[in-house]
Amino acid sequence: MDTVRAPVSETGETSTGETSDGETSDGTAAPSFGRKVRSAARWSLINTVVMRLGNFATGILLARFALGPAEWGVYGIAQTVLLVLLSANELGVGLAIVRWDGDPRRFAPTVLTLGALSSGLLYVAIFLSAPTVAGLLGSPDAAGVLRVMCLCVVIDGVAQVPAGFLTREFAQGKRMVIDALNFVLSTTVTLVLAFEGWGAMSFAWGAVAGNIAALIGCAVAAPGTLKFGWDREQARALLKFGLPLAGASLLALAVVNVDTMVVGSTLGQVSLGFYVLAFNMSGWPVRIISEAARRVSFAGFSRLAGSPQALAQGFSRALGVLITGTVPLCVLLAGLAGPVVELVYGSQWLPAAKALPWLMALGLVRIGCELAYDCLVATGQRRSLFGVQGLWLVALIPVLVVAARTHGIVGVSQGHVLVAVGLVVPAFLFALGRAGISLRSIARACAWPFFGGAVMALVILGGRPLVGGGVLALFAAGAVALACYVVCVLPSRGFLLGSRGGDTA
Repeated sequence: MDTVRAPVSETGETSTGETSDGETSDGTAAPSFGRKVRSAARWSLINTVVMRLGNFATGILLARFALGPAEWGVYGIAQTVLLVLLSANELGVGLAIVRWDGDPRRFAPTVLTLGALSSGLLYVAIFLSAPTVAGLLGSPDAAGVLRVMCLCVVIDGVAQVPAGFLTREFAQGKRMVIDALNFVLSTTVTLVLAFEGWGAMSFAWGAVAGNIAALIGCAVAAPGTLKFGWDREQARALLKFGLPLAGASLLALAVVNVDTMVVGSTLGQVSLGFYVLAFNMSGWPVRIISEAARRVSFAGFSRLAGSPQALAQGFSRALGVLITGTVPLCVLLAGLAGPVVELVYGSQWLPAAKALPWLMALGLVRIGCELAYDCLVATGQRRSLFGVQGLWLVALIPVLVVAARTHGIVGVSQGHVLVAVGLVVPAFLFALGRAGISLRSIARACAWPFFGGAVMALVILGGRPLVGGGVLALFAAGAVALACYVVCVLPSRGFLLGSRGGDTA
């Protein structure tokens, strides 16, 4: 196994045999480590749920009263380019703050210098090429939005060091306060500008304002971390560590966002607006549950990487918790796609509902793949990551192009699911098997939630003709389906909670 280690000499070991990162000297997790991870996970989940509910309400206001599909399409293009740039803006070296052993303050100044330089160069490149990029993606109006929104790349390149310290210390309570400041400022700016007629540009300035607030908050919460410096040996080691991870992250973001590029360049801004709305809806469970978990999963898997048995147990339980929490949300949104879209956003957005069921299936697959990604990064399986992500992207592009031209946004959604389930999931399972995580443990984590999801789907599909299409009737059908799901997954509660009885096969 190609385990990632730090280039610094300190192991961080204390006189009691426990490392400064919460591990004992024999590689097993210290008792306090589990409590720290659970506390961080709780704060992270609360944070993510609150922020996503706020974003959800904001999206409803904008879609109903301020912006149409064309504006959402421009925003989708700008957001896609921004996410791709963010995946590589600090060359992957920021993860060293979380992953490397020893005192991170020794190499943090070099990380900050590398991140600031690389993000600055990326912004200059996108500023100069914005008209060309926007034209190639079928949205010439997005050039100005790109130039403003991608200022977030520079801000993030500076913020990744203090944010990395907060992640390393599982300080998710502080992160919640910071994210709240980000949300309040970005939402206020976006809403004010949108209702003043700024269109998609309102998203851009809102994102910049929120990211500036987050940078200031991270700097205050992790004092003394915004110090520039340079050490040639550290820089060489950091780039050796970070560049492969940045490449894998870039591939991962390309996989998630290539559909936006295909839809924009093939079907135009209006269809892209419908697709972006549907994709954002499909991301609700992904963002609420998976995003909360990923704030602690990488740091947690990194601590367990030295013990294959502990890593396998930790991964399977984390996967079981994520899948159990996500399946009912995905089934509800897929089964009630049309009524939910009309109720929340209005009848003008109903074309988005046709793609939503397939995108919900994709969202469920993404949750498992993202957790597997974090596990493989933590265990140093960089070649496996490159292989899986590269395979995913190479297979996805031609499938989506053909699907878009033949079946529109529904075809794009179906093509996503086809490639993910038929090709990518088996590839990830193979890579996880090489890391010591068996197919049996993964199947055990997913069996009861998938069974419960199938029962939910039958209840919703069978009940809708009986109860009609009214709002109260749909809520009743959803409640009954959810109750059936809870009953179905009860046998797995011991495994999910980590009780002794639940750990037996």
